Amino acid sequence: MPITGQTWPLGLAIAVFVLAAVVTMVCTVRLVGLGDALADRTGWGEALFGAVFFGAATSLSGIAMTAVSAADGQAQLAYSNAVGGIAAQTVAIVAADVAYRRANLEHAAASAQNLLFGWLLIVLLSVALLASFSPEVTVLGVHPASVIMVAGYAGGLKIIHGRPEMWRAVTTREIRPDRPSDHGALGRRRVWLVWAEFAAVALLVVASGWAVAEAAQDLVVLTGLSAGVVGAIFMGVVNALPESITAVAAVRRGAMTLAIAAVIGGNSLDALNLVVGDIAFRGGSLFHAAQPDQLFLTTAALLMTAVLLGGMLVRQRREWARVGFEGVLLLVIYVSTVVILAF
Repeated sequence: MPITGQTWPLGLAIAVFVLAAVVTMVCTVRLVGLGDALADRTGWGEALFGAVFFGAATSLSGIAMTAVSAADGQAQLAYSNAVGGIAAQTVAIVAADVAYRRANLEHAAASAQNLLFGWLLIVLLSVALLASFSPEVTVLGVHPASVIMVAGYAGGLKIIHGRPEMWRAVTTREIRPDRPSDHGALGRRRVWLVWAEFAAVALLVVASGWAVAEAAQDLVVLTGLSAGVVGAIFMGVVNALPESITAVAAVRRGAMTLAIAAVIGGNSLDALNLVVGDIAFRGGSLFHAAQPDQLFLTTAALLMTAVLLGGMLVRQRREWARVGFEGVLLLVIYVSTVVILAF
């Protein structure tokens, strides 16, 4: 419910939901330029910066949505938003692929780091799924799986950042390597000023996430739609907007590696949204509150991540329907998941 404790009228709830989504979109476009400049100026590179810092910034709205919903006792809404965002964000790769006409995007943005972030996401989602079927044990209201997921994410980052170069992509004409580029005025500004603007825009994204969560709770009450549908589809799509816009905008800027990294890195952080929800939810463990809809959605997100990893490994040049075999499969899986959840 809104902080007033009263339900908003349906028209106001829809207006707030849409306005917050628009603010999220506008802020994300600016974050792309700032993130691309910082990736070059800090020396981190697009893959690692995109997956960690940019992934964190674009995940902030989803974190706010999950935390607010869980704190208000809407466990299914919180869980569905976190995992639904992962599924919707993975489809963003398809949109970015369409925007890049030279070749299949997964071929052009070959990166061992992106492959490893996909592996990390599968590990985190698997832990979450196992937790839902585990004994109902909590420590201070938090399931032990939450601790395992945070430790796993930190350990995964260490492995990815310090990995030996044992895997290299075969260079082709379509590959767009991660090289520093001219960022105009952003390249001439002091780095701390770029960081400050990056942080300020990210805070606006957080505020938008809070507004979406409040409006979504009222949509569940006023429309009679299930929390699973509202969380997985409506909130999940808004949750995915930052990564989707980032992927398309990054492709248009020529930052192919950043396009993939922002999505798959953001997905890994969105898996930790379940930890945030578990901490915020006071009715026990968020994992045990998951219903069949949420478990089905988690499995779909795992399947989509596996398909995406297959696309990055195969690196198909000749495309199916101009988006690659993985793009077609991702669309089919996501649409099928939405239809099953809705009916």
